[in-house]
Amino acid sequence: MTGILDSVNQRTQLVGQNRLELLTFRLNRRQRYGINVFKVKEVLQCPKLTSMPNLHPLVKGIAHIRGQTISVIDMSLATGGRPIDDLDNCFVIISEFNRSIQGFLVTSVERIVNMNWESILPPPKGTGKANYLTAVTEIDNELVEILDVEKILDEISPVNTDITGTVLEELVSDSPEIRRVLVADDSSVARKQVQRAIEAIGCECVLVKDGKEAINKLKDMAKEGSIYDQLALVISDIEMPEMDGYTLTAEIRNNANLKDLHVILHTSLSGVFNQAMVERVGANAFIPKFNPDELGAAVKAAMPEKS
Repeated sequence: MTGILDSVNQRTQLVGQNRLELLTFRLNRRQRYGINVFKVKEVLQCPKLTSMPNLHPLVKGIAHIRGQTISVIDMSLATGGRPIDDLDNCFVIISEFNRSIQGFLVTSVERIVNMNWESILPPPKGTGKANYLTAVTEIDNELVEILDVEKILDEISPVNTDITGTVLEELVSDSPEIRRVLVADDSSVARKQVQRAIEAIGCECVLVKDGKEAINKLKDMAKEGSIYDQLALVISDIEMPEMDGYTLTAEIRNNANLKDLHVILHTSLSGVFNQAMVERVGANAFIPKFNPDELGAAVKAAMPEKS
């Protein structure tokens, strides 16, 4: 137990230093893929899968693991490849995204690599909107693709982005004058989810794809005048290419023209270490994805009073 706790503690030290650990894996093809270790609960040989009526075509079956019933998604099929059929020699990555646990069926699992977010780059231009990438990097002179898991999960079980009617009525009343919100997220699906919820309460969204783009946008806005006259708050994902949400928050706090901006970290990551990091980097709140009522209430609470 001590060894496990030491390992967890060592990995949490990466948080706030613009660093991460990637678990690399392969599907049917030669291409290598990566997933943040913090999102991985367990990796195991593919257990017996049970087929059930009306399962989504991308769900290979249901597994019973540690007292839980978990849907196992064929990641090759989900990303446009051929299905994984040799289940006896495959693996399942048990992962937690957006408050739910699911299994990802992969052909093989390789190793954990310590990386800097600056080495994680946005997908090349020209990949198109239909791709399943949020980022790419290079390991051992080989391209590693980081998949947009939120997009895959949304295709299987779309997230409700509508704020409850009674909550919406409360949130849109007595609107303050400054209603612009900067939203930073590398997932196109996540950006749209946040945008839909925020615009429903009468806000305007400024959308950016990562922390580096966000801090550059904020600095440019500050050159035009007081940032507080232009923007009410920042909503940022944590996992993003080039600059993560923790580092973005620290950059905001260290900039004299931005330091009092209200920052909400909004992420598919979960765990106690994230709550601690809210205070460590100076964020105002941490909200796991995705509950539109919760997000809307947090935005409303952060809004400056109407003068």
